[in-house]
Amino acid sequence: MKKELIRLENVSKSYDGELILDDLSLTIHENEFVTLLGPSGCGKTTTLRIIGGFEKPDKGQVFFDGMDITCLAPNKRPLNTVFQKYALFTHMDVA
Repeated sequence: MKKELIRLENVSKSYDGELILDDLSLTIHENEFVTLLGPSGCGKTTTLRIIGGFEKPDKGQVFFDGMDITCLAPNKRPLNTVFQKYALFTHMDVA
Protein backbone atom coordinates (compact mmCIF):
# COMPACT_ATOMS: atom_id res chain seq x y z
CA MET A 1 0.00 0.00 0.00
CA LYS A 2 1.33 3.45 -0.95
CA LYS A 3 2.08 5.91 1.83
CA GLU A 4 -0.07 9.04 1.68
CA LEU A 5 2.03 12.23 1.88
CA ILE A 6 -0.24 15.13 1.00
CA ARG A 7 -4.02 15.16 1.12
CA LEU A 8 -6.40 18.01 0.43
CA GLU A 9 -9.96 17.38 1.62
CA ASN A 10 -12.83 19.45 0.24
CA VAL A 11 -10.70 22.60 -0.15
CA SER A 12 -12.42 25.74 -1.41
CA LYS A 13 -11.01 29.24 -1.92
CA SER A 14 -12.52 32.48 -3.22
CA TYR A 15 -10.98 35.85 -4.04
CA ASP A 16 -13.21 38.93 -4.18
CA GLY A 17 -16.30 36.76 -4.40
CA GLU A 18 -14.94 34.66 -7.28
CA LEU A 19 -14.71 30.93 -6.53
CA ILE A 20 -11.23 29.71 -7.52
CA LEU A 21 -11.17 26.25 -5.89
CA ASP A 22 -14.45 24.43 -5.41
CA ASP A 23 -14.40 21.45 -3.06
CA LEU A 24 -11.00 20.16 -4.28
CA SER A 25 -9.90 16.79 -2.93
CA LEU A 26 -6.48 15.45 -3.91
CA THR A 27 -4.16 12.76 -2.55
CA ILE A 28 -0.46 12.55 -3.37
CA HIS A 29 1.39 9.39 -2.36
CA GLU A 30 5.07 8.82 -1.62
CA ASN A 31 7.27 8.68 -4.76
CA GLU A 32 4.55 10.15 -6.98
CA PHE A 33 5.39 13.00 -9.34
CA VAL A 34 2.40 15.30 -9.71
CA THR A 35 1.90 18.11 -12.22
CA LEU A 36 -0.95 20.60 -12.09
CA LEU A 37 -2.05 21.61 -15.59
CA GLY A 38 -4.72 24.04 -16.65
CA PRO A 39 -5.46 27.45 -18.09
CA SER A 40 -4.55 30.71 -16.40
CA GLY A 41 -6.80 31.39 -13.42
CA CYS A 42 -7.92 27.80 -12.84
CA GLY A 43 -6.38 27.52 -9.35
CA LYS A 44 -2.98 25.83 -9.89
CA THR A 45 -0.98 28.46 -8.01
CA THR A 46 -3.69 28.85 -5.38
CA THR A 47 -3.53 25.10 -4.72
CA LEU A 48 0.26 25.24 -4.31
CA ARG A 49 0.00 28.31 -2.06
CA ILE A 50 -2.52 26.51 0.16
CA ILE A 51 -0.31 23.41 0.38
CA GLY A 52 2.67 25.64 1.25
CA GLY A 53 0.71 27.59 3.86
CA PHE A 54 0.89 30.95 2.08
CA GLU A 55 -2.91 30.99 1.72
CA LYS A 56 -5.59 29.53 3.97
CA PRO A 57 -8.54 27.73 2.42
CA ASP A 58 -12.01 29.15 3.02
CA LYS A 59 -13.05 25.59 3.83
CA GLY A 60 -11.45 22.17 3.86
CA GLN A 61 -8.26 20.71 5.31
CA VAL A 62 -4.67 20.05 4.26
CA PHE A 63 -2.82 17.01 5.63
CA PHE A 64 0.86 16.09 5.43
CA ASP A 65 1.85 12.57 6.46
CA GLY A 66 -1.49 12.24 8.26
CA MET A 67 -1.11 15.47 10.26
CA ASP A 68 -3.54 18.36 9.77
CA ILE A 69 -1.37 21.31 8.69
CA THR A 70 -4.21 23.59 7.52
CA CYS A 71 -3.44 26.29 10.11
CA LEU A 72 0.32 25.68 10.38
CA ALA A 73 2.55 28.59 9.31
CA PRO A 74 4.69 28.05 6.17
CA ASN A 75 7.94 27.99 8.15
CA LYS A 76 6.54 25.26 10.43
CA ARG A 77 5.47 22.92 7.62
CA PRO A 78 7.66 19.94 6.68
CA LEU A 79 7.67 21.11 3.04
CA ASN A 80 10.05 22.95 0.72
CA THR A 81 9.03 25.79 -1.57
CA VAL A 82 10.62 26.96 -4.80
CA PHE A 83 9.23 30.33 -5.85
CA GLN A 84 8.30 30.78 -9.49
CA LYS A 85 9.09 34.50 -9.62
CA TYR A 86 12.76 35.41 -9.72
CA ALA A 87 11.79 39.02 -8.88
CA LEU A 88 11.72 37.98 -5.23
CA PHE A 89 15.52 37.93 -5.34
CA THR A 90 16.36 40.97 -7.48
CA HIS A 91 20.06 40.81 -6.60
CA MET A 92 20.34 37.40 -8.30
CA ASP A 93 19.94 36.25 -11.90
CA VAL A 94 19.43 32.95 -13.67
CA ALA A 95 22.01 33.50 -16.41
